[in-house]
Amino acid sequence: MGGLIWTGADNGAFVFVLLTLLGAAAASATGRALAKTWSPTWLLLPYIAVLSAAVRFLHFALFQEELTSLHYYVVTLVILLAVAWASYKAMRATQMSTQYSWSYEKSGLNWRPR
Repeated sequence: MGGLIWTGADNGAFVFVLLTLLGAAAASATGRALAKTWSPTWLLLPYIAVLSAAVRFLHFALFQEELTSLHYYVVTLVILLAVAWASYKAMRATQMSTQYSWSYEKSGLNWRPR
């Protein structure tokens, strides 16, 4: 193979999925961490906004993509927020069903009274 394998727009979708999956793993860990500390849900937004900016920076630094693309930043933000929120809800449901097992049981991403 001649040249770099990661250059140009021909690998754009692969690069986006790769870096977004890495960001999603970090977003999932962030959601779990915030839930474990009993933090409010709204705190996900500032944490994930910074994480999305970091993912966009990786796109720029590693693959010479546009740094200031608002469109791709918003897409990344929405995806990472969804992952973080689902992780937060799953951890909170586990906490509620474990800590208050006599009163609640886990029901998907939520909990319900016994």
